[in-house]
Amino acid sequence: MSTQTFLLVLDLLGVFAFALDGALTAIRRARVDIVGVMSLGVVTAIGGGIIRDVLLGVTPATFQDWRYLVTALMGATVAYFLSWWLHHLNKPILLFDAAGLSLFAVIGATRALELGVGPLQATILGALTAVGGGTIRDVLLTRIPTVLSADSRLYAIPAVLGAGFVVVMSVAGFAAGWVAVVGAATCFTVRVLALRYRWNAPLPPGAPPR
Repeated sequence: MSTQTFLLVLDLLGVFAFALDGALTAIRRARVDIVGVMSLGVVTAIGGGIIRDVLLGVTPATFQDWRYLVTALMGATVAYFLSWWLHHLNKPILLFDAAGLSLFAVIGATRALELGVGPLQATILGALTAVGGGTIRDVLLTRIPTVLSADSRLYAIPAVLGAGFVVVMSVAGFAAGWVAVVGAATCFTVRVLALRYRWNAPLPPGAPPR
């Protein structure tokens, strides 16, 4: 398997994981019908990538490759038909979210580097790819986006760490394939540990206690 094919597989896995997470979140947080479930699942899955590509000045990958949209629809469909079973499984849903966050962070950073942006910009775009879709979903559900919440359990920080690792290793000349895997694993591990041990980012001085 070539490096490009491998990265595409990681990207599609992230799309599927975020579509599941977005659709399940919609079902649990709001009274939505099949249109709402599918729409919020797809938005969560592809929103961050679209924002990234627009900022990079290229046609979003979703509009160039039919597999992205089909994968997002598949994830949302699975969530719709199995919501009765998944409804009480909080941990798997959080793991889907952590997986999507991790995969999108590294793929977003890799794509930004491929298009010639600087290391810092690539790190930011990687993190934006990871949190963008979920942010759009939360806005549509009229709730504070997870990435901005004081109780987010380190949502943005793991994405920055994963994207930053990919950028540093890529600039140093290491192969993109294994770098993406290790970067995603880093992001995923930090996010899961934060969920497990209830880690949060520091509050501003003088802020009310949680």
